[in-house]
Amino acid sequence: MSATTRVLLGLVAGALVGLALAAWTPGWAVRAADVAQPIGHLWLNALQMTVVPLVLALVVVGVNTASDAAASGRIARRTLVAVIVVLALGAAVAALLAPPLLALFPHNPALGEVLSGHAANRPVAAAPGWADWFEGIVPSNALMAAAQSAMLPLVVFALFLGFALTQLQPSRRALLVEFFQAMADAMIAIVRWVLWLAPLGVFALILAVCARAGLGMVRALGVFVLLEIILHLTVTVLMLPVAMLWGGERLRRFVVALAPAQAVAASTQSSLASLPAMLESAERRLGYPTQVTALALPMAVSLCRLTSPVQYIASASFIAWASGIHLGPAQLVAGAALAVVISLGSVGLPGQVTFMATNLPVAQAMGVPVAPLGLMLAVDALPDVFATLGNVTADLTVTSVVARQSRNDTSNASPAHGDGNIAKQD
Repeated sequence: MSATTRVLLGLVAGALVGLALAAWTPGWAVRAADVAQPIGHLWLNALQMTVVPLVLALVVVGVNTASDAAASGRIARRTLVAVIVVLALGAAVAALLAPPLLALFPHNPALGEVLSGHAANRPVAAAPGWADWFEGIVPSNALMAAAQSAMLPLVVFALFLGFALTQLQPSRRALLVEFFQAMADAMIAIVRWVLWLAPLGVFALILAVCARAGLGMVRALGVFVLLEIILHLTVTVLMLPVAMLWGGERLRRFVVALAPAQAVAASTQSSLASLPAMLESAERRLGYPTQVTALALPMAVSLCRLTSPVQYIASASFIAWASGIHLGPAQLVAGAALAVVISLGSVGLPGQVTFMATNLPVAQAMGVPVAPLGLMLAVDALPDVFATLGNVTADLTVTSVVARQSRNDTSNASPAHGDGNIAKQD
């Protein structure tokens, strides 16, 4: 039985038990919730204890990995820029659409009281306005930011540290990057141990919530899954005008070329497994140069997880909606910017393993409770097929942009008039 199936079974079992107790014996339901809630929070705390060192390590290593890629040639640099722009576009769309989409669904006040009525569930920090958000970007004390789990200033410090390492001598830089990579690997090992107990932790969390709020949390989780699907499909469709306007593609040709890779993505739910189909479409159907597809497409598959920042913003926005918290421009901007950085830093890691490390910083920076993330982890795999479709579409979109820029280089390098020499590239 897969880990995802085990977690989903724990979620269903906990919800059924909680709903049954709430319907038949309300008094026992409250007692059961009081017993189950500390167990669920204990499991959640075990996941959260790895977040600060894991995020610090991932961002530092991610900065240096991106720096190495950018230094390896023009195609790599252009791919990296295109990836960052596409990720930022996805995060911005999610930040603009998620709150109004959630406002279409009725809010259950009882659910908000359950999610935010306990000290363990209250937001760690809130950013009520632009001034507070702006002042908190750069930490006055990096160690204090880490101790307080202030994720936005911690990530800013990690970015400075990561870029500072790129200025060191290669031997010293390699030593420190290896240290942070080892730290990340150790934290991931701990997360895997904790996830082994995920069915029990999710069972306890959902039992406590359903015993107090009834069907409210089950309906809310359905809204969360629907929100993710809508946003994933939206950013997927948005890649088409990006490919047309920035990549110079014709809509019909690009859609036809996308179809084989999207079919593989839908059946395997893996961007990596879709890479051969993407390579064939890029070279045979779209006619991109081999030197572009050989580098740009694998880089895009590794770095351009378009739906990752979308998912982070959707998660935080959903928690805010369920808890009755209004998200202002400052929180949305902070969450979108942080979502892009976190997405680039978590390259190559399984989504379930890094769910807390990637979602918690964005939720915390946006000032919403983080305890519901334990329940959302259980259902996050359901929209995976739509997420993979978005990622594959974004990968080919990024490749189209790089291919167009490379074609422009070739046209600019045409023979100079009169002497037959090759004109120098810009």
